[in-house]
Amino acid sequence: MSFTDEEIAYLRSQPLARLATVATDGQPDVVPLSFEFDGTHFWVGGVGESVLVTRKFRNLQAGNREVALVVDDLLSVDPLIVRGIRVYGHAEPPVERVGRVGPGVYSRITPAVSWSWNLDGEPAGDTWYESRRTVHEAPATS
Repeated sequence: MSFTDEEIAYLRSQPLARLATVATDGQPDVVPLSFEFDGTHFWVGGVGESVLVTRKFRNLQAGNREVALVVDDLLSVDPLIVRGIRVYGHAEPPVERVGRVGPGVYSRITPAVSWSWNLDGEPAGDTWYESRRTVHEAPATS
């Protein structure tokens, strides 16, 4: 399975995500960042090679490639309206490319499992939102 048209539209409408990586000592680290979604993969990174010294890239370069990514927004507090997508995936070593924030160094994240909720933007009501769970097939390699 893959992302629905509604999920893709939501991902492309959002400017920020939160990326969680894990350091070699086991310490989790989460950072807000800009991201791109190409319909299959997520791309995270930044301008220039200085991005390679950030904690997220040090964690990835140390071999900790399993990541979690959350894209969400809060439409209203009263009534409560929250929507989002959470992704577990695998990050690849960084490559040079032109990305959302310009030419730089980016890592490609392949989703393994995702959960989405309330992309229609409805109030929560008396219960929490049901989520849609998707197991993503690895893209074919050429």
